[in-house]
Amino acid sequence: MVRLPALLLVVTLLAACTSGAPSPGGTARAQETPGHPPQTGALPGISDVPAPAAGRSPVPSTGWEVTVYYTAVADLHGGASQQVTGCPTIDCRKGRDQRDLGTFPASFVKAVKDEGTGRTADGRYLNWSYDTGYWMDTAPRDTAGRPLVPWVSAAADGDVLPAGTRFSVLRCGTAEVTAAVCARLKAPTWTVVDEFTPGLGGSKHVDVYIGEETGPGFTGSDLYTTLDNATLSVLRA
Repeated sequence: MVRLPALLLVVTLLAACTSGAPSPGGTARAQETPGHPPQTGALPGISDVPAPAAGRSPVPSTGWEVTVYYTAVADLHGGASQQVTGCPTIDCRKGRDQRDLGTFPASFVKAVKDEGTGRTADGRYLNWSYDTGYWMDTAPRDTAGRPLVPWVSAAADGDVLPAGTRFSVLRCGTAEVTAAVCARLKAPTWTVVDEFTPGLGGSKHVDVYIGEETGPGFTGSDLYTTLDNATLSVLRA
């Protein structure tokens, strides 16, 4: 199923443009289609996310749009090539520190700009955000610079669901999605660690991170989908 137009997700933190930016670490993502990791605060990449206050109970909330985002994989793209200019590390100042980052399949570069991140053929990550442009990294990143965690990390506008909010999908709503995809999206407990590019979120819109694309033409697969009028179970931080 083809989902709505791809989202340009913010994957950069403000600190990424300063000397205090977090040092790049190893990727926390699984390869190919990951299983659902244990939902604990010790998971790599979200261990410092504020936990919901004790005693709070999840609240059902209807009318949500749920989209997915992913990490593009250069080896799954072909065709014309495109040269990319950007920062060689996460310590980046837009307009300065710009270098030739290499040549990649043009469809891969577009996917990186649409989704925020992509794994290159040599195992590094080409990342993109609207306020930084392209940079090379050792992991796909959330807004605070932590590695994104497949089937855990999620994005929302900060004034809708603040960082640390946890939610699960109770019902997949009115969109035509397969039972298998619906079950996969309902199984995890997602944690909001990321934010939308300004103007691309909304009052009832979340984006869930599902890891690396699993084959050519991934955006035409059942998993690259949108849930309309979904019901979430929300536990705020």
